[in-house]
Amino acid sequence: MLVSRRLKRLLQLVPGKRRFGVYRFLPFFFVLGGAMEWFMINVRIGKETFYDVYRRKRSQRQYEARMEKSE
Repeated sequence: MLVSRRLKRLLQLVPGKRRFGVYRFLPFFFVLGGAMEWFMINVRIGKETFYDVYRRKRSQRQYEARMEKSE
């Protein structure tokens, strides 16, 4: 209960409740999404970023599809 009460109090501190209602939290989600995107592009875990893995997997799938098509 204590955490819930604290969370409600924290959410009440965000301005724009009457004008924007629930949508007043959208800027936080945009910033969070941008931060996640930046992290996925720039932060290396081991020797690879998320997009390195994504591009490699995509090219592997394209190669396999081409091989299946040519058979």
